[in-house]
Amino acid sequence: MTDPISLTISEEADNAAEAFIGGAIRNWNIAQFGESNKRDLNILLRDDDGTVTGGLMGHTARGWLFVALLFVPEALRGQGLARRLLILAEEEARRRGCLGAMIDTMNPDALRLYRKAGYDVSGASPAFDSGHCITWLAKRFEA
Repeated sequence: MTDPISLTISEEADNAAEAFIGGAIRNWNIAQFGESNKRDLNILLRDDDGTVTGGLMGHTARGWLFVALLFVPEALRGQGLARRLLILAEEEARRRGCLGAMIDTMNPDALRLYRKAGYDVSGASPAFDSGHCITWLAKRFEA
């Protein structure tokens, strides 16, 4: 008897497969938990020419802000821009009715910034071969 399912390993991106699997997970989540009300939230840093040089990208869903990317170019660091990006994102998340925010990092400098901004460590991965780990942080907004 042959196995009706085959498993394949690939290093190539498969957008159709990702869309199918993502859609199946979204459908299951909606059936179990209801709509997520997911909305993108992007705050971009632009230079004088309007070119994006950094910023914050994430989304709000299920009452939380999820920060996926936060980048400030080297030349602009130390001016409080990362903190300003977080504040703007948190303010918008509150307007959207969010209870808090989540973010993760491997960068020790970013970890210090997030802790200083009121984020608490909620978990960490074991160290990678580089000695670094991923740290997950969360912050509940004050009422």
